[in-house]
Parts: sequence; structure tokens; C-alpha cells
Amino acid sequence: MAIACVATRASKGVDAPPVTVEVHLSNGLPAFNLVGLPETSVKEAKERVRSAIINAGFEFPMRRITVNLAPADLPKQGGRYDLPIAIGILAASEQIPKNALADHEFVGELALSGHIRHSHGLLPVIVEARKQDTKIVIPLDNRADAELVGYNKVHFASHLQGLSEYLHGQAPLPGIESGLEWISNDPVSEHACFSEVIGQYHAKHGLEIAAAGNHNILLLGPPGTGKSMLASRMMQLLPPLDYDEALEVATLHSVAGHEIKPKQFYTRPFRNPHHTSSAISLVGGGSIPKPGEISLAHRGVLFLDEVVEFPRKVLDCLREPMESGEVVISRAAAKLTFLSRFQLIAAMNPSPCGDIDNARATPDQIQRYLSRLSGPFLDRFDLTIEVPRLPEGALTKTDTKSETSAEIAVRVKQARELQLSRAGCLNSELTGKQLKEVGQFKQADLLFLEQSVNKLNLSIRSFHRLQRVSRTIADLQQSPTVERNHIAQALGYRAMDRLLNSLKTTY
Repeated sequence: MAIACVATRASKGVDAPPVTVEVHLSNGLPAFNLVGLPETSVKEAKERVRSAIINAGFEFPMRRITVNLAPADLPKQGGRYDLPIAIGILAASEQIPKNALADHEFVGELALSGHIRHSHGLLPVIVEARKQDTKIVIPLDNRADAELVGYNKVHFASHLQGLSEYLHGQAPLPGIESGLEWISNDPVSEHACFSEVIGQYHAKHGLEIAAAGNHNILLLGPPGTGKSMLASRMMQLLPPLDYDEALEVATLHSVAGHEIKPKQFYTRPFRNPHHTSSAISLVGGGSIPKPGEISLAHRGVLFLDEVVEFPRKVLDCLREPMESGEVVISRAAAKLTFLSRFQLIAAMNPSPCGDIDNARATPDQIQRYLSRLSGPFLDRFDLTIEVPRLPEGALTKTDTKSETSAEIAVRVKQARELQLSRAGCLNSELTGKQLKEVGQFKQADLLFLEQSVNKLNLSIRSFHRLQRVSRTIADLQQSPTVERNHIAQALGYRAMDRLLNSLKTTY
């Protein structure tokens, strides 16, 4: 019977569901029919496969060819089905042995010459093949993806002829060696160091707290005071990813069509979208849903400079992912979930004219300017820090010695290890129940915090966020319990609340 089945995998967000390519050759007028819910890019595979088979030296069967991509209810897109379709036709026409296809999966796009080209988003395919312990054949150009996973049953093919020799048992295909010893974990770079930032000790300590507890932070100050400079140096304080986290990040970037370089495998992502970005570019989506900036910043930092210039509706789209750590994109054909556990750093000016002191804007204009940020969005920030102008003489002072990023990173790493050993997660992820169990707060201090929250007209969410920040401050000082001064210091990082209250008093 002139029928063959070839295993491959589709792309569905960060998942790679199995697809069976069924090829049937029957008598009748020559035709090439492709069924199984293929998108336009898959339908075009008919011409690519025909030319690739002929130019690779094989015979294209002049019969009625029916190719079914099962399951039929799963949408298929991209050129990744070219190779399994071509292998299925060659197997059905008995130009390659069918029994050689057992326990193999094939993914790749074909050139008209028969060469096998690079395909996007193959990292989830390799990860899933490793889980199922099956052999997989992918393009040689996707070698970097396979080396990130370190799966030793991956084989690389560059041309249909070489793949045919492998399936006939005449020649092996190249693979990779097991182990990830080649991936280096570079130490903290001395470039873009915190020691280069003049003054701003209050803001530096706030960033240290944010890095230690993975807290969201808002930098508030006039232009030119170093907000963007401080935010960009935040990455030097964060520890590298572990292997499982790095693979999560690499998978999301692979699905988005971005390349992860081996030297950056353990580096946390830093995303800095422009304020003209749309909601889809930030959250993700599209006709073929792709991860947005918040998912590309997973396990890393999302920096929104001039955050008040972003459309309010766009910023409010971030509220649910900031709480849940994932974003769900629903379409008629599928419902996809992308991880988005990121740390948000935002920077803004306190008024439309840039400065709150000697401002040209009236209190009413400043309030309208600040109202571009909704209250629930501001509520998601654990710390809001004022970055003031430097005092006179600070720029010309030469004998000042500031801590380097490496020195601060040591304290941050110690605090993070303490949090993970105590609760299994960082302080920013502690639930209300966990705060009561492991927070080590005194009842009198909690009453003091509640009175302060009521006086500042803060929400219950802010009450818990202040507890988490206080716990992080205590961890940085290696204190087993949270003292009153830790809570007072956490309350000191509420610059936006003080600004809004002062405007209400003035107005």
C-alpha cells in the first residue's frame, strides 16, 4: 500500500503538540492535495517540496498525492512541515525505507535545491522530544537551539540526499555531545557599574532592595538625574539564571523568533520598549499569537522609561500579568498561555514640565499629568523612589568612593538565598498567609504599619507590599525578625504617595 506516516511537531505557543503527516499515493490524474487545516505558508509547501525532491535527484511520483496533517483541528503554519512532507512522499514511493522512520521526528523547511533551511521556534520541539525520548532530525542551522537543550538524540541534516543516506543506513548524521560544559557563566561585568553613578544613595539602596526581593520599583525625578542610568545598572545586581529558568526564557525567545546566544544563556533578559508600543507588542498576541515584551522579560527586568507617556489602556493591560505571572491570550482557534514573571522598573518625571520645584505647571495640570497612571497600576509598585537633583558641588567632588555593582550583588545574592531557604520563593511572591507564618512581625509593629497605611490612604494590597519590602530590608541586614525601623524605611520609599498628598493639600 502506497502510504507512509511521518512524525513531526506543530507550534502552539510554547508547546509543541505532535502532528502526524500521512501521505497516500493513489492512481488517477497527477495531483497534490494538502489537508489538515494548513495555513497559506503550509499550502505553499507543495511547490517547495516538488522542486526540492526533483533537484535532490529523486523521482517525484506522477500520481494522485494526498497529504493529511493530523490532527485536523490543530492549525498549522510555517515552513517546518516541508521536510516531513517530503520524507513521507519519498517513503510512500519506496525511495527510502519506511521502517527507518520509526521512533523519528522530522522538522525543517526546504529550499528548492533540496537543502534544509533554518526554522524558527524549534526549541520547544527539542524540549518535547527529550521528554518523549525520541530521535529528532532538524536543520543543521538550528544546531545552537539543540546545544542549549543538550539532548543527544538530536540529528542535523543539511540536504535531502544526506538525510536519505542516513535513512538507508549508509551514513550517520552529525549530532551533539551531551553536557553543557561549553556554556560559560560570566561574572559581573565592571562596565556600567553602580560606582559610576554620582550620589543618589537613597535610590541606589532602593534598587538594592528591589533586586534582593524582586520588587517592582518606580523612579520619580526631574530630567537628567540618572533614572535611566540607575535602571540599566540593575542587571548587574541580579544573580544569573539556573538551567531550568534559562531554558524557560530561551523557549519564549525561540517562539518569538529571537536567537539566544550561548554566552547569554544564563543572563537575565532586560527589555526596554519605547513608549509608542502597542498593547499587543507589550502583552503579546496577533493573528498567530506570539509572546510580547512582558513574556520576553520573563525572569528578568522590564524597564518602562517615561512610563507616563505610555497610553493608559496599554499600562492597565499589565496589571493582571504582574499579579499572576502569566498572560493568557484567547483566540477562536486556540487559548495560549505565556509565562511573564518579570520585575517592573519604571521611570517618570513628576510634572509635565519636568520638575516639581519651580514648576511652570499648576497643581491642577500636574494632577492631570499624573492621572495618566491609574491607581491600580501604581498600586503594583512596591517602592516609589524620588531621584532628586544633585546638591551643589557633587559633580566636581573627586574623593568620593562608591560601592561597585559586584559588592552590592554579593549582599543581594545572600538575601535571595535566605528567602529561598525560608519560604521557597522570593519575598515579592509571598502570600498573605506566608507573611504571617514566616514574616516574623511583631503585633505592635503591624498596628503601626496599618495606621500609617490608613493615614496615607493606601490600599490593602499596599499593606501587604510594605510588609514584603520590610522583610527584604531585614534580610539584607541579616535580621531574623522585622523591626520597627525596617517598616519605617519601607514607608520612606513611597515618594508617589507623598507627591499626590501634597498636591491635594496645595490644590
